[in-house]
Amino acid sequence: MKRDGVVRIKRKHLVEKFDLIADYIIDLYSWFVNAANKIIPKPEGVEFPVWCSISEEYMLRPTDTEIVYVLDVDESEIIYFDGCKWDYVLNHHYVPKDEEDMEEYERDISGKGFRDSYSFFDKNTSHFYQEERKRVMDSWIRVFETDQWDLFRIQANIWEIKPEMIKDILKKE
Repeated sequence: MKRDGVVRIKRKHLVEKFDLIADYIIDLYSWFVNAANKIIPKPEGVEFPVWCSISEEYMLRPTDTEIVYVLDVDESEIIYFDGCKWDYVLNHHYVPKDEEDMEEYERDISGKGFRDSYSFFDKNTSHFYQEERKRVMDSWIRVFETDQWDLFRIQANIWEIKPEMIKDILKKE
């Protein structure tokens, strides 16, 4: 913030944070960036979003090496998403519309001889399952459907933290 006048998440930050699984996470975050950019266009120079909690109860806590910004952000800059559905994306799963859709999906892939959807993304076999892989990835857009609004499920992203957004800075006591 002091150096650039804004906080932005860069690839190097994700590499530092996720270490051995950084490439895996960056691939999924890149999908998220492309999808979120269609909801709220990202500013020039932004690489990845800032992940935020919408409640004090479920926010990350300050540590010895990390602070927490308490922000006041205009609604027009917030990209809400369902964190439980995001877990499906992180695991390369189909994001169902509802329970009935999930049951139908599982019956369908089982009927096609698939035990699960993992092979659709395995580097050694995914080229055999391009249609199924696309079907799963097309379902991921549902992470932005926040039909079960509760403080645990719903998370928020913003493209950057600007000084005027910061209402407080929490440090480990």
